[in-house]
Formats: sequence, C-alpha cells, structure tokens
Amino acid sequence: MTEHADLPLPDYDHVTVGALPAAIAPLGADEVQQLLDYEREHAHRLPVTTVLERRIERLRSGEAEPSTGGGAAGRPETNAAPGGQGVSPATSGPPINPPSHGTPTNPAQPR
Repeated sequence: MTEHADLPLPDYDHVTVGALPAAIAPLGADEVQQLLDYEREHAHRLPVTTVLERRIERLRSGEAEPSTGGGAAGRPETNAAPGGQGVSPATSGPPINPPSHGTPTNPAQPR
C-alpha cells in the first residue's frame, strides 16, 4: 500500500486535475505509477487515473520523456505576485459595500 509520505509529489492531494499534467511532467514512469497506485487505493477519481495512465503509456512507449521545470513552477496558485509579494492589506482591492437585502428604503429593491 502506497503511503502519502512516500509520494514523489508532496502536495499531490492538492493538485487539481487541470494542473496534474504539468505537475507530473518531471516524473518518470515509476514515480507516476506510484501516484496511480495511491490514487486507486484512496480516491480512485476517473479523470485523475486517466491522466496518470496516459502519462505512463507515453513514458514507457518512448513517446514522452520526463521534463525539467514544470511542477509547481507552472502552477499559478503557487506563484507569488509580481515583485515577490502576496496579498496584504496594502495590495488588496478597495472595500465594497455589501448589498442591502431586505431594506425597504432601498430604491433598487422591489417592494
């Protein structure tokens, strides 16, 4: 049984299906097989198993090779904002007023 700590992608459980191909691009066939075994033992999500199976087929047939780069570098949710800063009170947008639901004096509200 494959354990989470043994996976080649430490954040595997948080990778979206759309980001999965880029995240597994640097991995070899044995590492992708390890992820596939883990997926089948735990969540067994069909779209995820399909992506993993196709990647293994391409690697073993010689049609594809593990690439460098990829991984978290191509995932926007892990990249910092320009200038290396994340969101803070200084960089957040202006405050908005919530809609006034149920206020009878609101002229835009149907009565």
